[in-house]
Amino acid sequence: MTALPQTLSGWTHAQQLDVLARADAARIKAFAEPLIADLPEITVIENRTGLVMLPMRDTAQGTHFHLGEVLVSEAHVSAGGQEGYGMRRVRDLEAAMAMALVDLAIALGHAPEACAAFLSNEARAQSEADTETLRKVEATRVDMETF
Repeated sequence: MTALPQTLSGWTHAQQLDVLARADAARIKAFAEPLIADLPEITVIENRTGLVMLPMRDTAQGTHFHLGEVLVSEAHVSAGGQEGYGMRRVRDLEAAMAMALVDLAIALGHAPEACAAFLSNEARAQSEADTETLRKVEATRVDMETF
């Protein structure tokens, strides 16, 4: 596993959103809740669920196609001239709103150490879960040359 940034300046916005989108729902909600009190007045621009197309690439022919649709929850908020955005799989508007609030807090420079620590902890947990999933997949791999 690569070293994780210890400050927010080490994270790109895309990396932050990637981690927040996959963060554990209960943990992101618990982390976002106390942030609300110290943020300026928040305007909810959007808070909705919907379906998005899941694009895939056929590796044999290199063509792109849509595998199907994915249910997502989306939140868009603003405060103090900054915006926060959240989109997460499944119907969980609270988790999407929590993601948007954390994104907004980062944009406003609010609680940077806590936000960086949260991102690092979630990224570490996600990396460990991904490694475990890949181990399970590898255990089921069949080498066709042995037949």
